Formats: sequence, C-alpha cells, structure tokens
Amino acid sequence: MNINYFFSFIFLSLIMIYIFFDPMEIKQMDSKEIPLFSLDKFTLHELDTNGLITLMNGSKAKRYSDRYDVSNIDYTDNSKEFTSNMKAKHGLYKKEIVYLNGDVFFTRVDGLRYFSQKAVYNKKKEIALSDVDYVASMGMSQLSGSTLEVDNKNNTMKSKNIYAIYNFKENP
Repeated sequence: MNINYFFSFIFLSLIMIYIFFDPMEIKQMDSKEIPLFSLDKFTLHELDTNGLITLMNGSKAKRYSDRYDVSNIDYTDNSKEFTSNMKAKHGLYKKEIVYLNGDVFFTRVDGLRYFSQKAVYNKKKEIALSDVDYVASMGMSQLSGSTLEVDNKNNTMKSKNIYAIYNFKENP
C-alpha cells in the first residue's frame, strides 16, 4: 500500500468525523451545598470561663461551614445582662446572628415577651429586630405594632404603628 493512500484515508476519516459527528452535550449538575453533618434532637452548649453563654436546642439541624440551619429552634442567650430566649419553627445561626422564621416567641428574664412571624437577633449588639407585625407584653401591659427593635444593652424598645394598653401602678 502506498503511503499517500494511507494519509489520504486518515485525512478523509478526520474530515468525516468533523462533518458528521456532533459534540456531546454534557449537562452539568447544579452543585448544592452539602452539610458537614446533620443532627436530630440535639442540644448545643457554648461555655466560657464565666459559665453557660448559649444554649441551642432543635429537632433537626444541619451544620455547614459557616452556619447552623435548625428546625424547631429553641435558642437562649445568657451572655449579657438580660437572658433572652427565642423559639421558632425555623432558625439560621450565622456569625453570632440568629435569623428566626415562623411563630417566633421571644422572652426575656425581666418579663418582656413578644410574638411575631419573623425576627433577627444580633448577639454582639444585643438587639432583636422584627420587621413584621408583632404583639408584645410585660406584666399586664400589651403593645402591638408593625416593627419592633428590642435593645437589651440599653433596655429600650422602638416600634412603628403602635397600639398600646398600659396599666399604671398605683402608689400606696
């Protein structure tokens, strides 16, 4: 066989491959983030030299590299002057901020309570924010409005569109 025929055959074969074969479409999978670990019915304790700082309970949790994603969260912050407890159907704990959704119930050791559907608690600033309608109470006094900011450090509350029922204490 002549060498020219051999190279002609190779050349024609390559041209046919180029003309008749389509490149294969490779579908890429959407990369979903995979949790580091998953927990059922757990309790997480955060301690320092002064004792218990944070207590977090939940029915299910997934730990990612930068956050906890928790179902039926029960979060207690005991790090500052006012011990605060928050419960919700869903919580996300990321960089010392707790994002709560669904039937959020906030209580503080001095008797302050509020109920909302959504809240954000910043542990460093000691501020709880709710930008949806809420109902708050302390003792017999009640307060409702469209937004709420509770500052535990300064013991203040800010709200918009307030409706309040306040019971005065009588002096004997």
